[in-house]
Amino acid sequence: MIYFDNAATTPLLPEVIDKMSETMKTTFGNPSSLHTHGRMASKLLRESREQIAQSLQTLPNRIFFTSGGSESNNTVIKGYCLKHQADGKHIITTALEHHAVLEPIEYLVERFGFEVTIVQPRDGRIQASDIKAALRPDTILVSTMFANNETGDLLPIKEIGELLKDHPAAFHVDAVQAIGKVPVYPEELGIDFLSASAHKFHGPKGVGFLYAAVPDFDNLIHGGDQENKMRASTENLISIVGMATALQQATLHQEENFQQVQKLGQELVNGLADYDFYVNANDDHLPFVWNLGFPGVQNDVLLMRLDLAGISVSTGSACTAGTVQPSHVLEALYGKDSSRLKESLRISFSELNTVEEVRDFLSKLKEILS
Repeated sequence: MIYFDNAATTPLLPEVIDKMSETMKTTFGNPSSLHTHGRMASKLLRESREQIAQSLQTLPNRIFFTSGGSESNNTVIKGYCLKHQADGKHIITTALEHHAVLEPIEYLVERFGFEVTIVQPRDGRIQASDIKAALRPDTILVSTMFANNETGDLLPIKEIGELLKDHPAAFHVDAVQAIGKVPVYPEELGIDFLSASAHKFHGPKGVGFLYAAVPDFDNLIHGGDQENKMRASTENLISIVGMATALQQATLHQEENFQQVQKLGQELVNGLADYDFYVNANDDHLPFVWNLGFPGVQNDVLLMRLDLAGISVSTGSACTAGTVQPSHVLEALYGKDSSRLKESLRISFSELNTVEEVRDFLSKLKEILS
């Protein structure tokens, strides 16, 4: 089997498995307990927070552990907006966002009367100038992703951070697809809140973190004083340790990993040079994700044929898999009547993939296409 669906989830690194196994055997205490076992667990929790903060070049007290990207997004969008609704009830986001951003905003609109401006892509990308044009005196939050999960397109985070310096709105970035792949330093970029999920960078599922420059949000989970009283529930120490190890490894090898994935992408594109295909992305996109299509070839049929050939790819976000709805990202980019919505595949690499796998994939793909 060849796995080219790393934007959906990634396999655990051996170092992560070893660290989690060691923790299971030696450190089972509750980090909130005052006895020796609790203090051992608390020390490991503190070290994990410090490791993650170091990767983001920030302070440990700005890292809050969550169950993943969806919880982090919901915490910011609901927690911050509900706390600050007296200052305004206007939110800005983009049409390319993950449903874990769009649906919490929709919830606020329907239940609490918030207003949202959804910025559409122009010339194939989100423009910082369109974010600026959408700002109002009552805008309290701007929420955008760092890199799109379906196309790999990078959004103008630095430019948005710069323009928000002169506006009181908080800046939230869903960095789930970018963390571990490219340098992400929230303080340099003017980011107030940042969401991340471990299983996108070879960590375990069910754990993530929220960076908060200031913990200025209402907590969504009550019942304990964990996470500086901002998120009740005994910390998932084993998974947190795995996440910290995975991010540490990703940071240490970031440049070489990026170069390896660039090589895979070049091999893919070069191998298709004689075929009629298109790429759904602008020039500024992560090489980890390739969204491409073949005119006249239905993506669901191609997906199944590739699966039967032992190759795992996808047609879009894993969080909407199994539905018949077309990609809202491609719809925003090309229109709801575009044939691309039914022709496009997402091929997503990690540094664990090889050139030989890409060549094998191309060979089987060409057999299916012909």
